[in-house]
Amino acid sequence: MDVSGGSGQPRSGNDEPARPQSGPTAPAADGTQPDPAAAATPGTPGPDPRDPQHPAPDGPAAQPPAPQPPTPEPPAPQPPAPEAPAPEPPVHEPEHPEPGRGPHVPAHHAAGGEPHGTGRGRGPGRPPQRKPEPGGGLLMGRPFGVPVYVAPSWFLVAALITWVFGGQLDRVLPELGAARYLVSLFFAVAFYASVLVHELAHTVAALRFKLPVRRIQLQFFGGVSEIEKEAETPGREFVLAFVGPLLSLVLSGVFYLALLPVEPGTVPGVLLAGLMISNLIVAAFNLLPGLPLDGGRMLRAVVWKITGKPMHGTVAAAWVGRALAVSVLIGLPLLTQSGALGSDAVDNVGMDTVMDALLAAILAAIIWTGAGNSLRMARLREHLPELRARALTRRAVPVPADTPLSEALRRANASGARALVVVDSEGGPVSLVREAAIVGVPEHRRPWVPVSTLAQDLTDGMRVSAELSGEELLDALRANPASEYLVVEETGAIYGVLSAADVERAFVKAMARPS
Repeated sequence: MDVSGGSGQPRSGNDEPARPQSGPTAPAADGTQPDPAAAATPGTPGPDPRDPQHPAPDGPAAQPPAPQPPTPEPPAPQPPAPEAPAPEPPVHEPEHPEPGRGPHVPAHHAAGGEPHGTGRGRGPGRPPQRKPEPGGGLLMGRPFGVPVYVAPSWFLVAALITWVFGGQLDRVLPELGAARYLVSLFFAVAFYASVLVHELAHTVAALRFKLPVRRIQLQFFGGVSEIEKEAETPGREFVLAFVGPLLSLVLSGVFYLALLPVEPGTVPGVLLAGLMISNLIVAAFNLLPGLPLDGGRMLRAVVWKITGKPMHGTVAAAWVGRALAVSVLIGLPLLTQSGALGSDAVDNVGMDTVMDALLAAILAAIIWTGAGNSLRMARLREHLPELRARALTRRAVPVPADTPLSEALRRANASGARALVVVDSEGGPVSLVREAAIVGVPEHRRPWVPVSTLAQDLTDGMRVSAELSGEELLDALRANPASEYLVVEETGAIYGVLSAADVERAFVKAMARPS
């Protein structure tokens, strides 16, 4: 999901001159017009300091120490301005699951994860980060090192299965009485254990292809495997999608073989038959050729292989998925009313008809929304590389901690900078002056307020490399939420300041463009 839009100044190799922009300026308390030099803010660029024909001061070494004005009264403490959260990275939302299980979701890197595929070691501004827990419900375990969560919605569908299956057991095994609900609950748990096996098949295949898996979540109407990267080839995409339905078919066969020596009219016979049929339905439904189902991902892989463009495969499979959603909405109630799915044709105007229509509407909405999400994520992957820290970074002026705010703003205005970095006596960055805090200082107090009182100390997470782009950049910002970040070169030299608001604007602008 981008271009270097927003309010960031271009920092490309062609060194285009900065366009004048007005920065935030607080009005003076007495209503008089502030002195332009003293009231300058980092939002008013001037000559480019890298232009040899228009030299400009670039830091404390290029500026004589500013005379300190008398301080008739101590500076009033400035309340800390609330930090703007970093833009939410486009982590793939779990695409809506279908009955029995959801599609594997090729999510983008999880928050705080280590960048993948860069081929570079950690340099300045790229400290090691511990990947936070993704969450998503009740943690059940970590098979293959992947956390498995049960979402709160699962308990709702488990209760529904228990109630529906219990009613069927009452007709088949009336002697069970109230105990039929215990048997139904066991069936619900066993069924979702089969769904977990389905998802683990996707997970094992993803790990085999070196694709990180963020989590597995069992939820309403199925499960979701959140795979953080997309398969590199159409062949791997096909295998990754196919292994899930394949395992469901295998489970259906296993339950069928286990059913052969069992008496049909017993509790084990009813449970094994139910699990055999349910896994067969899960496999068949997931093989339907439309996103977000596994069959849709298989279709996407085929079109990708033929055209050589993954976006073409996504578009084709998504539109087939939308057609499938309409078919489910219209066709499922008709099939149930006609008795084709084993329902009683006589009772076609009662509660069963309402439940069938409601189920069809829910399934159709899930498939339609999932297909739309797939298109959105494909557009995201197409535009995401356009987000580059170097292009979005604001030029910054380094100033000592005791520099008055008015003097620091004057230097920023003279050098065409839009940010202030507080440095120590050796020129090393120690903190960033927050833009929100500058706005909160009245004009008449700025000569008496040192920049250190408005600065936020730098942490390792607030230092980002100028080489970051796309997913890596968004991961770094999400792992360490802040309003501004110090952007450094691989050598450790200060490149500028990156505003989270600028990244968010660029992100939105890129996503608004058609693919």
